[in-house]
Amino acid sequence: MMKVLLICMASCLLVVNGGDLINRCALAKILHEEDLDGFEGYSLADWLCLAFVESNFNTSKVNENVDGSFDYGIFQINSHYWCNDYLSHSENFCHMDCEDMLGPNLLPSIHCAKKIVSGSGGMRNWVEWRLHCSERPLSYWMTGCHLG
Repeated sequence: MMKVLLICMASCLLVVNGGDLINRCALAKILHEEDLDGFEGYSLADWLCLAFVESNFNTSKVNENVDGSFDYGIFQINSHYWCNDYLSHSENFCHMDCEDMLGPNLLPSIHCAKKIVSGSGGMRNWVEWRLHCSERPLSYWMTGCHLG
């Protein structure tokens, strides 16, 4: 199990170029520029861990849930509450189309994630973050990233 985890972590440290994947350090730089380091008490490492456990740094990931809703983008933001996908009922608390959270422009995903984190529960709203990131040492997510 440890060997699998190490291989997985090593692959995350590699530069991913092309496709719908974003490099870990490139994402750290964008998140830093959008003032997410320390936002609501969460470090850049928390945000990187969240992006990894939710989408494996895939900016165009879409996942269907058993309730008929969908999760979108790098942070896997749910259509039932946060964005409108025109496929299922949505509260659309972020006031945006879910498709805006797909692809290379991360600003819609970041703005919506900030809204989610600012509310009740913070990052605990993401089950995968609670299971894999919460209350764990995360500084290694920033290894080799120079935010200058």
